[in-house]
Amino acid sequence: MNQISDMPTAVALGVFDGVHLGHRAVLNTALQLCGEKIPWVFTFRQEDVISKKGADFLYPFDMRCEMIGKCGIKKFYCPAFEEVRHMDGRTFAEEILHQKMNAADVCCGKNFRFGERAACDVHNLEQFGNEFGFRVHVIDDVLKDGITISSTEIRKLLLNGEIEKANLYLGEPYRIWQEVTHGAQLGRTIGFPTINQLFREHQLVPKFGVYASETELEDGRKYKSLTNIGMKPTVNYQGLPLAETYIEGFSGDLYGQPVQVRLLRFLRPEMKFNSVQALTEQMTKDLQS
Repeated sequence: MNQISDMPTAVALGVFDGVHLGHRAVLNTALQLCGEKIPWVFTFRQEDVISKKGADFLYPFDMRCEMIGKCGIKKFYCPAFEEVRHMDGRTFAEEILHQKMNAADVCCGKNFRFGERAACDVHNLEQFGNEFGFRVHVIDDVLKDGITISSTEIRKLLLNGEIEKANLYLGEPYRIWQEVTHGAQLGRTIGFPTINQLFREHQLVPKFGVYASETELEDGRKYKSLTNIGMKPTVNYQGLPLAETYIEGFSGDLYGQPVQVRLLRFLRPEMKFNSVQALTEQMTKDLQS
């Protein structure tokens, strides 16, 4: 198995779904340990690694990598899940961490599991580290108000519309970062043109409703915005939910461009309106919230 680094490495292990404060504690430990070692992340590309556990993923793989890169680690080893899923724990430690990644230090959360059928835990990892010459650093849980920060807890908060608390656990506002897709363009007819962004299959969708948000364009410009998350029965999106965002003070064509929408506060559930006037009046109120 070809080595990916001639220099010893400090490896952060995990799926890092959400790159929340708990994950960042693992990443930061790898960075602090690096010295003459190179910091790397071991993770998986496939979103079904998460969805097979019965949970939808928080962020797509490309977003996770971008966010991890901003934390300071630029190098990733991301094999296809099928390449390693049948490895026992000892083989993973020897062939992947020792031989492939040249690991000197390995960092993970205390609940990290590995090997076929997730049969091994951090104690097994420490044993294999002693055998193959790498040190294991098990990172304690990060707590907020006595609650362990985890992807599971953040999923619950997002599904309940508790966006401000979810943002606190994430360490930054929850983001929708997708290309703008074509919609029915109905918003233009009532003076509130919007952009549409689809959630991906198996991606967790926050509680349907209207959110105060901030939108950042590719050029770095930021705008106050309103985002409605829900379904659009008038447009064929293959049953996928979407985020529809009105960007206050912006005019222009964003189709096909990646745009970041950050959710800040949950304002209200979805509502049905009897008239266009009632809808426009409510949107005006939402903007003032």
